[in-house]
Amino acid sequence: MNQKVHNQIVSFIWSIADDVLRDVFVRGKYRDIILPFTVLRRLDALLVPTKEKVLEANAFLIKQNIDDKKALENQSGYPFWNISKFTFETLMNDADNIDTNLEAYLDGYSPNVQEIISKFKLRNQLETMKEAGVTYLLIEKLCNKEINLSPNEAKNSKGETLPPLTNLGMGYVFEELIRKFNEENNEEAGEHFTPREIIKLMTHILFTPVKDKIQKGNLSHLRSCLWQWRYAYRSRTFCDGSHQIAKPTLCFTGRK
Repeated sequence: MNQKVHNQIVSFIWSIADDVLRDVFVRGKYRDIILPFTVLRRLDALLVPTKEKVLEANAFLIKQNIDDKKALENQSGYPFWNISKFTFETLMNDADNIDTNLEAYLDGYSPNVQEIISKFKLRNQLETMKEAGVTYLLIEKLCNKEINLSPNEAKNSKGETLPPLTNLGMGYVFEELIRKFNEENNEEAGEHFTPREIIKLMTHILFTPVKDKIQKGNLSHLRSCLWQWRYAYRSRTFCDGSHQIAKPTLCFTGRK
């Protein structure tokens, strides 16, 4: 990942805390909002291209009285989905009801993302955000055209092309934000944990798009994925203070 782009993204997200959360939350609580919303913004960017397909497939499942939503993975292209009608950008279309719509948006995520939201205790922060009237500003900042959190190229306000943010690049951004928040709060890495459900889901995001290539024995992709696995495993040391975390299991040839 280009270091300049990396620094720009991290600096911009970091600045959101002071711009939006100052006098609403104490500084030690900034990460409780910025980290989960950064993750959600990335997931949102991944799901936007297939949003309509997912909504159509979900409507079909409802019509057929099928409760199991697992099939929606085929439409989203990822091991998660969102069946609300909202995206981060469309949430801004109704500023007066953005807090209510944000809750509907969160409720639309698949169970694995729901667990992440729960582990972050994000819903505990929503009432404070609503009372302070900062929800719209936070969403607006995360949708700013000057940074690109999507896996595709995008244009900024000047018409300049912003490079895509790869899954590995997103991992580095998230890791750096954790480091900065730890430093801000005078904590060691082990004193603040990243819920392992987040690491598990992000690992799925890393490997699902290249799973078939790995199983077919494509060595270049295998080498790339081994490097990504190394990063995913190292990141898991943030899960708890003891660092006694089981290694993630990968399957390259049908064997674990």
